[in-house]
Amino acid sequence: MNIPNILTLARIVFIPLLVVLFYLPFEWSMPAAAAFFALAAVTDWLDGYLARRWNQSTPFGAFLDPVADKLMVAVALALLIERFDTWALTLPALVIIGREIVISALREWMAEMGKRGAVAVSWVGKLKTTLQMIAILILLGFPTGHLMATLGILTLYSAALLTLWSMMQYLKAAWPHLRRSM
Repeated sequence: MNIPNILTLARIVFIPLLVVLFYLPFEWSMPAAAAFFALAAVTDWLDGYLARRWNQSTPFGAFLDPVADKLMVAVALALLIERFDTWALTLPALVIIGREIVISALREWMAEMGKRGAVAVSWVGKLKTTLQMIAILILLGFPTGHLMATLGILTLYSAALLTLWSMMQYLKAAWPHLRRSM
């Protein structure tokens, strides 16, 4: 067990704490949940940086990091779907969650075929992740109807569009392998 893997595990432990903060009946609970999500997003960046910098990448870390990221994002989006209770937020949130499921399954399948590199993370995927983290952070921190919440929803739509674009890139890269297996 190394520090990057501990940071990744911490992100998973943060999930129930995020949920508790989200539902606390205090004025400060929304900014606290947003700050906690920001901390989790920083650990997502930091664990990868440290693993590369200290040459501590492990198969366990390579497996767990995207799982922790997807769990944190999916739970945060589910909380926001409930809070905002509108199709305007639900639609991009479900696109993002659905894409994560499809791409995770695709990566697993490609790895079994020894072709994991064919569906490596692209710059579009990194930009999508950055925008979705910013959107979630804003949406956790501001109530419905607030101008910043509207900005958060627009940012979430931008992330959802990049989500679809990156999914198409992954599917295009995997298509020759998928077609041969049908």
